[in-house]
Amino acid sequence: MGKRKSRAKPPPKKRMDKLDTVFCCPFCNHGSSVECRIDMKNLIGEATCRICQENFSTTITALTEPIDIYSEWIDECERVNNLEDDAT
Repeated sequence: MGKRKSRAKPPPKKRMDKLDTVFCCPFCNHGSSVECRIDMKNLIGEATCRICQENFSTTITALTEPIDIYSEWIDECERVNNLEDDAT
C-alpha cells in the first residue's frame, strides 16, 4: 500500500515591488522629472532633470539601481549644503 498524498499547498512566492526609475528634482522640485540612466559598459550612472537640466554622475557596480544613483545625488546635495552652512 502506498502513502497518502499530502494536500498541503506550497507557500506563496513573495512578490517584489518595482522600484521607481523617475524622481523629483532636488533643485526645481518638479515631480517625476529626474531620469536615471545606467551605463554598465563604462560603469557610470547618471541622473538628469529634464526641466532644469541639472545632472549628476557617479561610478556604479553591477548591483546599482536607479534609486541608488538618486540617493547618492541627494546625499551629495546635503553634504555640499552643510559645508556651505559651516563656512558662514
